[in-house]
Order: sequence, then structure tokens, then C-alpha cells
Amino acid sequence: MPTQQIKGSKRFRQAAEMVDLTKTYSVAEASALLNTLPKAKFDETVELYAHLTVDPRKSDQMVRGTLKLPHGSGKSVRVIVFTENPDEATAAGAEEAGLDDLIEKVTGGWTDFDVAIATTSAMKSVRKVARVLGPRGLMPNPKSGTVTDDIPAAIQEVKAGRVEYKMDKTANVAIVIGKRSFEAGKITENAEAAIRSLVEAKPKSATGKFIKSLAISATMSPGIAVDAASYNKI
Repeated sequence: MPTQQIKGSKRFRQAAEMVDLTKTYSVAEASALLNTLPKAKFDETVELYAHLTVDPRKSDQMVRGTLKLPHGSGKSVRVIVFTENPDEATAAGAEEAGLDDLIEKVTGGWTDFDVAIATTSAMKSVRKVARVLGPRGLMPNPKSGTVTDDIPAAIQEVKAGRVEYKMDKTANVAIVIGKRSFEAGKITENAEAAIRSLVEAKPKSATGKFIKSLAISATMSPGIAVDAASYNKI
């Protein structure tokens, strides 16, 4: 979890003392506990972390998915759209839209956005920037709903709180589930939705226990271990 750089801070040490590292909490307990930990001066992002038992080296065991959080992510999402009709996209809320000009900008290394959407016909051209977008998890993909001909609906869904996730090379998954300013109940419901989505994304080739461990953490807080046993029975 991304807390190594702040382990020496007074705030982090104080928060760590409030978390029982020998215990696994329910999602509701973890959310409530997180709400009591010392807060940073900015609105920290809250994430659900999962370590899975699948083999990331096997293509048929890749885990990725999208979900719409019940209470949104709390994040301002910057969207670009690769399209032949940029006016439609910008009118629907895209920060930038276009095709050849936008591809040229991205080719130059510009990735100052959170989600890239593309029309079906634009994808032939968008493949030119796969080397830039792919490693950053920004490549439009039909499975995640970011390759579509209903651009206004896709933009609305992304900005309303849809999040994407993808397992990394060490079988870990991080899913944004809100902000520290959220009430504990909203974090709980978002986390439960994220876990359900993760379970639904279990590869058919994976057998036995799927989720090895779960934790909830904010940007500047220690991880709070969540009991994964019940979710492996779903």
C-alpha cells in the first residue's frame, strides 16, 4: 500500500496506533475506524486493496473490470474523447476532444487526463498511441465501456462515479472507493460494491479461494485489514 513514504510522520504513527494490526475488520468496522483516524490537510482518496490468488502470468487469469460506485468516487474526472465529432464530446463535458490533433498531442507524451474514450471508428487511429496509453491504463477498451458510439452517455457515466480497475503483475488490485470527507456509511456501501464487482470478475479458470486479503486505506493512513473469508464463499 502507498504509505511507505509517510511512515515516519507523526500523523501516520498516531493513526497506526489506532489500528489493531492483529485483527481483520468487517467492511463497516473498517470504514468507521478510518473515519476516526487523523486526517491530512487535503481530502485524501480512499481505496480498497485486494491481493488475489490467481497467477498474473497467465492471460486467462487476468482480472479487470469497471463498476459504478453507489456514491461516486468524489474525484473530479478529466475525460478526453477521440472522435470525429469533437463538438458533441465537449458539449457533453469532455475536457478535450478530437482525433488527429489529439493523437498528435498524446504522441508527444501528454497524458494529463484520467479517462480516454473513443468512438468505434476512431479506434483504428487511436491504436497509434497504444504505447503511450497502454502502460498507463488509459487505452480505450470496449470491455470497460470506453469504446462506444454513445459518447454523451459514456462521459456522463465516467464523471458520475464509474471506476476501472486492473490487476497488476503481483496479483494486487486497487479500487478507488471515495474520499475521506465521505461518511463511513458511504465508504462501506462503495467498498461492498467494489468487492462484489471484484468477485464477479473472477476468471473461470481460477478455482478455490480467490481473494487472499483485503484492506481499506486512505492516501495518508495505514491499511485496515478486512476479513475476506465471507467474500470467498460468494
